Amino acid sequence: MKSVLVFGASGAIGRFLLPRLVLAGWSVTAMSRRPQAAQPGIEWRVGALERDAPSPGRFDAIASCGPLDAFARWFDQTPAGGRPRVVAFGSQSIDSKRDSPDPAERALVARLADAEQRLFAAAAARGCVCTVLRPTLVYGAGIDRSLTPLARHAMRWRVFPRVSFAHGLRQPVHADDLAAACAQLLADDATGARVYALGGGERLAFAAMLERVRLSLPMRCLPVPVPLPLAHALAAFARALGVATTPAAVARLREDLVADDAPARAQFGWNPRPFHPDPATWGLAGRASR
Repeated sequence: MKSVLVFGASGAIGRFLLPRLVLAGWSVTAMSRRPQAAQPGIEWRVGALERDAPSPGRFDAIASCGPLDAFARWFDQTPAGGRPRVVAFGSQSIDSKRDSPDPAERALVARLADAEQRLFAAAAARGCVCTVLRPTLVYGAGIDRSLTPLARHAMRWRVFPRVSFAHGLRQPVHADDLAAACAQLLADDATGARVYALGGGERLAFAAMLERVRLSLPMRCLPVPVPLPLAHALAAFARALGVATTPAAVARLREDLVADDAPARAQFGWNPRPFHPDPATWGLAGRASR
């Protein structure tokens, strides 16, 4: 039985990836900073990646579903041993925020770029096959910091923002589709050392995406028009509520942020679902409509 080590196992992608790996016959070791409920076929390791992760040489494959910079640093600094197949998630932000006016966003781009280069160099030195996946807007586990907080606050206040000016295209991608791609690539060395952009199965305007979120909720929420000047003013308030937004993000609402995922479709049959959320998408299943 082949063995795989999974970082970020309790995150949005990791929680979908683990059962797929068990079903595929892998011996799974999963890392988490906090204790997790027991799951058949999974050995949980609790602790920090830098201090408590087992040696990569013990595994046939490694999946990183958490922060790419931390994983790349660990993989580079850990003593060599073995040649595990590596699949790691980065972010499409490396392209979409490259020219951001926000210094923090440009710093994020620099960290992502450095992490990718460091990871590929470390993999090459070990003789490992490494693939980096750059998803667009990830949803589906009810723990993201973009769409889920909007959905839950709308349920609380019974209102939902309508941003008709936000015509920039988005390509939301379900975490389970990303998990399926990761599981497929872990068992396949043919993709080689390269980066793949992964977008969802549909490109739609930001305003249309938000409207589908509103319609997916289990109770009526009044759509409230938000003009562009007010949207800028509300960005700081939204951050206080846990929504990952910045003035630069508001400015991008009229820009297209989509991925060229044609190489992934051609190389390994990437075919994600369209964006049709329901209450369970936001962790709201079981809430009564009224």
